[in-house]
Amino acid sequence: MSKLKPPFGPQRRGVSRPTTAHAGQQPERGPRLPAGYSAANSNTRINMPQPFSLVGAKAGLPDPQFALNMGLNSDRQRSVMVSRLREQGIEDERVLAAMQAVPRHAFVDQGLASRAYEDAALPIGYGQTISQPWVVAHMLSVICRDRQPVRVLEVGAGCGYQAAVLAHFVREVYAIERVRGLYEQARDNLARAGSRGRVRLSFGDGMAGLPHAVPFDGIVVSAAGVKIPESLLDQLAVGARLIAPEGTVNQKLILIERVGVASWRRSELENVRFVPLRPGTQN
Repeated sequence: MSKLKPPFGPQRRGVSRPTTAHAGQQPERGPRLPAGYSAANSNTRINMPQPFSLVGAKAGLPDPQFALNMGLNSDRQRSVMVSRLREQGIEDERVLAAMQAVPRHAFVDQGLASRAYEDAALPIGYGQTISQPWVVAHMLSVICRDRQPVRVLEVGAGCGYQAAVLAHFVREVYAIERVRGLYEQARDNLARAGSRGRVRLSFGDGMAGLPHAVPFDGIVVSAAGVKIPESLLDQLAVGARLIAPEGTVNQKLILIERVGVASWRRSELENVRFVPLRPGTQN
């Protein structure tokens, strides 16, 4: 087993760094990309000058008739989505049950709610997106494989959907968002979905993590940096996993497991495309 010290920089394209004592051994790989998946489907940047607004003008709720109509169909649509995820190789029943339970249409703009259960990223404002269902399910399945994490951090809460999914099977979910408007959107969405009490949502610099809440059994990063921040690696418990996209133009999904007090194991998974991981906050 190689003992690597952070930070981990991006590797040259086509070159895999051995992650065990056997030189040249290929890193652990996740399941193959589902048919029809493309890099642009994950968490693609979409330039939009104004954020979407999920809430009604004054009441703070979607139009009642729309909510009724969507509610009548959403259970069936979620079942179709979950069946599709199974066909795409998602096997973790905890993740599948959570995605069946969480109303994804409640986390996107009302005008896009009819597309909420497609396997596609959708804009949520501020140049950001809600990741496609397969990406959410895959990342959560990887960090939870063969274990039951108790405390998980999400970096880049966005509209709050992924945190809500996590909260269905993880006892302590922490989420951090750097864009003030998205933080407020996630806070409201989680409250309407009944998940706010189970998610500890913070406004702040995700690259710094949450030092006051360490250690974490899992960390999910929803934006791509040139390298994975050392501060996040240090906040993992021994035996815990972090999953994050890494790179600029050519991005890879990276799995890192902390295997000792001062050692981490790194594996490269799929090619992906996420928005950039940025420092600081945006009001």
